[in-house]
Amino acid sequence: MEWLLDRAFRVPGTDIRFGLDAIIGLMPGIGDGASSLISGLFVLAAIHAGVEKRVIGQMLANILIDLVVGSIPVVGDLFDVAHKANTKNLALLRAALKR
Repeated sequence: MEWLLDRAFRVPGTDIRFGLDAIIGLMPGIGDGASSLISGLFVLAAIHAGVEKRVIGQMLANILIDLVVGSIPVVGDLFDVAHKANTKNLALLRAALKR
């Protein structure tokens, strides 16, 4: 799911990768909110796995940053490609589960 949301596609001739999160975010008004709800599934998985609250907070902060900055026209769309909240949250979840 993380791959699909953040890294499924590549800009031809570059190493720049993006996913459905950036594409969904292009929809005015609802796109960033919808992608944030999908991203929330990682948080639910972390809660279900018993991950510590500090990590849950970091994951929520990544989603909130993605939502707020991503909602700015044009700049937010470029930010969505660079920020990759789902990739960061998956890394946080994996690290927490190893501990």
